[in-house]
Amino acid sequence: MTPDSPSNPGPSRANHGPAQSNHGPVRNRRSGRLARSARPGRSERPGPSSDKDRPPGEHDVKGHAFRDEEEPPPPPSKPRPRITWRKLVVLPAILMVVLAVTYLWITSVHLDSIARNALTGGNVRLRWWQHVELTAISTFWVLIIAIPLGIALTRRGLRRGAPLVTAIANIGQATPAIGLLALLVIWLGIGPSTAVIGMVIYAVLPVFSNTVAGLRAIDPNLVEASRGIGMSPMGTLTKVELPLAVPLILAGVRTALVLNVGTATLATFVGGGGLGDLITSGIQTQRMPVLVLGSVLTVVLALLVDWLASLAEVALTPRGLEVG
Repeated sequence: MTPDSPSNPGPSRANHGPAQSNHGPVRNRRSGRLARSARPGRSERPGPSSDKDRPPGEHDVKGHAFRDEEEPPPPPSKPRPRITWRKLVVLPAILMVVLAVTYLWITSVHLDSIARNALTGGNVRLRWWQHVELTAISTFWVLIIAIPLGIALTRRGLRRGAPLVTAIANIGQATPAIGLLALLVIWLGIGPSTAVIGMVIYAVLPVFSNTVAGLRAIDPNLVEASRGIGMSPMGTLTKVELPLAVPLILAGVRTALVLNVGTATLATFVGGGGLGDLITSGIQTQRMPVLVLGSVLTVVLALLVDWLASLAEVALTPRGLEVG
C-alpha cells in the first residue's frame, strides 16, 4: 500500500446517497413507481367467484362467464284427433249388422200377397226417402226460425220478449204430436206441408232455448273487451258470442233432428208419407214383416241422424271449448 492511498477505503456505491428507510414505500428500481401492492388507499381486485355463487348452468373460465347451451324445447305434441276411428266405425257397423239381420229374416219368412205388395215395387225405398225429406225440410225451417229468433231475443232491446216466446214454444212441444197434427189438418188440410209445419212447431223449442242459453252464458267481460278493441256489434256476435255458444246450439240441433225423425212417422195420418206408412200398414193388415221392417228402418234412421249430428257437433266446436 503506497502512502498516498487513504487508510480507509471510501464507502461503496451502494452506500452513496441517503439511506432508504425500512418503513418507506418500495420503489421500482427502473421506473421509480410505487409497486401496486404498496399503493395506499387501493385494494386488490377480488378473484373470480366460485361456481356455487353463479346461477345454474353458468361457469367461470379464466375470468369469463360461460353459460351452458340450453337444450331446445321438445317439439309440440300433435293434437289428438277430434273424431276417433271408433266414433266413425262402431255405430255404422252395428246399424249395418241390424239391417243385414232384418233382411235375412224377411227373406226367410213366407210373405203373402199383401205383405209382398207392401214391400216390393220400390215402396220401401220411396217411404225411406219421404221420411228423410220430411226430416231435412222440417229441420231446415227449425234452424231458420229458432237461431235468429234466439239471437234477437238476447239483444238489449228485445230481452223482455224472451219469456213470452219461450212460453209459446213450450206450448208447441207440450201438445201431443198427434193432437197437434190433427188441429193443423182442420186448419190447413191434408198434405206433406201440414206435416212439416207440425214438425217445425214441435221441434223449435230445443234449438231456440239452447241458443238463448248459450248466448246468455257468455261472460259479459268478453263482450265488453271485444267492444273495447273496436269491434262492431255484428263483429262481436259473429266472432265472439256465436263461437262460444256453438256447443249448446249444436246440442239443440241434434235433439231437434232426433225429434223430427220420430215425429215424421206420424206424418202418415196427415198424408205426409214416410216410414209411418209401413208401420200403420203392418198394424192394419196384421203383417209382422211389414211392421218390423218399418220400425227397424225408423230406428236405424234416427240413430244414423244422431250419429251424423254428433260428428258435426265435434267438428264445429272450437278446440278451446272441448271438454276432456
